[in-house]
Amino acid sequence: MPVDDVARLLSVSRRTVWRMRDSGHLPAPVRLGGAIRWRRGDIENWIASGCPPVRTAKAKAEGDR
Repeated sequence: MPVDDVARLLSVSRRTVWRMRDSGHLPAPVRLGGAIRWRRGDIENWIASGCPPVRTAKAKAEGDR
């Protein structure tokens, strides 16, 4: 799913989707060439589980290196 579809599904702006991705609150997207897309099933499962943060504290610490 492109960012516009994810934003529409979550009822947020495109910018909010990018911020959520950057902060680890969304499932990881996949790259298809130069495009960034999300798997519909990943987003639907994430919503069904209550939209928990995806990135763990350990992953955040590793990203800060």
